[in-house]
Parts: sequence; structure tokens; C-alpha cells
Amino acid sequence: MPFPIPSTRDRDYKRFRNKQNTNAFHRMLKSIMIVGFGGFIGTVARFLVSRYFQVNLTSVFPWGTLVVNIVGCLLIGIIYGISEKGDFMSPEVRLFLTVGICGGFTTFSTFSNDAFLLLRQEEWIRFAFYTSLSFFLGLMAVYAGRLTFKLF
Repeated sequence: MPFPIPSTRDRDYKRFRNKQNTNAFHRMLKSIMIVGFGGFIGTVARFLVSRYFQVNLTSVFPWGTLVVNIVGCLLIGIIYGISEKGDFMSPEVRLFLTVGICGGFTTFSTFSNDAFLLLRQEEWIRFAFYTSLSFFLGLMAVYAGRLTFKLF
């Protein structure tokens, strides 16, 4: 007999494996949709905040990017502070808020480009001020966000 006939046990295992793969695919697709929707919201919010500062301030200093990064750091600190406190949010909500919204909202790549532009324009003091302020205020905002929810 060249081809053995699969047993019932073999067929059940294959159905089980196919179902596992399908479930894993659906979970991944759900995560992608959650992150994508959150990213859309965060990106639009980043655009609006940055645009507000561009329109209302005439300055070489990238205030919009700085504000977005500091607020984003505060938000991610608050979100993780809440999630570490207990079962206040599901993993899906945390994924939506942190990877999705905060990931779309914060602008480290824009921060790096703004810093590069300040260097290229030989704005040494503004470069030092901007990078130092972004890092230290961002770190303090994350700490403040986490501390806020440890107190309650």
C-alpha cells in the first residue's frame, strides 16, 4: 500500500492544528487592527498639536514636537501606571493606548530630525537645550505618570 490511510486520530490532530493556526492568525489580525486604529488617532492628534504650534508660534525652536513628546511620555507613564495597579484594563486596551495611540502620537523620529536640523543650522545652544529638555522632561513625565497611579 503506497499511501497509508490516515487514522481518525491523525485527522483530528490536523483539524486541531488548523484551528490553532486560524485562531493565532485571527488574534494577530485583531492586534494589528487595534494598533492601526490607535495609531491613526495618535497620528492625527500629533498633526493637530504640531500644526497648532506651527501656526501660533513663529520660532525656529520645534515647540510642537517637544510638547507632543512630553505629553506622549506623560500619557504612556499614566497608562502603564494604571495597568500595573491591577486589572483596570485588558491587554487589548493597553495595546491600543500604548502601541497604537502613544506610538502614533509621539514623534521620536521627528525629534531626531529636528535635532539634526538644529545641528545643520549650527544652532548649538538650541540643539543642546532641545535635546536635553526633551530627554529630561520626557523621563520626568513618565515618572510622574507612573507615580500618579502608585499613589492611588
